[in-house]
Parts: sequence; structure tokens; C-alpha cells
Amino acid sequence: MQFRHEVKHEISQFDLLILRQRLRVVLKPDSHAMNGQYKVRSLYFDNLADKVLLEKLNGINKREKYRIRLYNNDPSVIYLERKYKRGSLSYKEISALSPEQAQSIADGDVAWLADSTDELISGFYTCILREGLKAKVIVEFTREPFVFSPGNARVTLDYQIRTGLRCTDFLNPECVTVPIKDSPGILEVKWDNYLPDIIKDAIQLEGRRSMAFSKYAASRMYE
Repeated sequence: MQFRHEVKHEISQFDLLILRQRLRVVLKPDSHAMNGQYKVRSLYFDNLADKVLLEKLNGINKREKYRIRLYNNDPSVIYLERKYKRGSLSYKEISALSPEQAQSIADGDVAWLADSTDELISGFYTCILREGLKAKVIVEFTREPFVFSPGNARVTLDYQIRTGLRCTDFLNPECVTVPIKDSPGILEVKWDNYLPDIIKDAIQLEGRRSMAFSKYAASRMYE
């Protein structure tokens, strides 16, 4: 299990404009981006006691969460993801899902997971049985991703964060989402063993501190 460093900063609209110009000069856009960006839609899972949410709000150092994610509302590429957090380190596992599989999970039809030979999917099923995980909320946002080979570094700018409120109809493009009030932009930086100086310089903003903003937690505040 190879953990990566992960740091997030809340940024303003003005910061976003500055960072976008800097990053375009020194980094390459992610090859999966269309016109430099893509839309992300995630369906998050939690139990009846809101374990994932409370661990985040209480600053628990070791956490994990499950989500289903697709990009640009394209159902041809859907992933089940399990993300581990250990302080400022993170690790993510992914497995591909078909649209039918993703929809059945969102609907709570999960018996078929028991027959899967995929370790991530079977582990997800175990958590569903043990902890009572259920689909909780849809989160959407726009992402501008940049990459830099040295250090396997990745920098993303996330904004226009929206919540599906109580809607969990993940694959329905007509599912209504609303903007999260006063949501900031998010600068996220990930790297392996070292962060190149060229990136440190590019993302430098006076007076900004790393923080632990959670799109999932912000979306759940609307319930």
C-alpha cells in the first residue's frame, strides 16, 4: 500500500484565477481533461450513525470512506473507490463498475456483491453487512487537473461544488443538485516522496494554510 502526501487549501475566486495562470505555465493538463477540466459526480456512503461524517468532523486521524464516481456524466467509466486517510497521507483503491452495477448499489440492491471476486468490491460488501453502509448524498464539482512527472505530483483546482441533498439517483443526469452556499475553491496537491520546488513556488499564496475541507461533509450539512 503506497500512501501519497495530500494537502488541501481553501482558495478564493481571485486565488483560482492566479493559480490557473501559474499552473498552465509550469505543468501539463491531465490527459483525461477536456478543455482543461472535467465534471466529477460522486455518490458517498455512510452508516446510520454517520460514522464517516463524524470521524471527519471530529478530526480522527485514521479514516476510510467509500464512494462511486464518474466523470462528465459518462456512464462508460464508473469507479468504486475506497480512500484511506492517515493524517496528511492518503491512499486510494479503485475498481470499475458497469452502469447497471453502479445503479443497483445506489438503489440498495447489493446481494450480487457477495459473488464478486474483486477484493475491493467484496470488501465493500463486508462493510455494508458489518456497518450498514448506505448511499447518502451526491456531490458534484468542476475540476481542473495538472500533472508533473517528477515526484508523481498532481495539482487540482476544484470549484462549483454542488450537493444532491437527499438525492442518490447517481446515474440520473436530471437529478437536481444545488450549489453549496459559500463553498470555497479547493487547491489540492498530491505527491509521492517529494514535492518539486517548481510546484511549491507556483502554488504559493500569501496567508493560506492547509486545511481539511470535505466536500462530503459540506454536502451533508444541508440535511
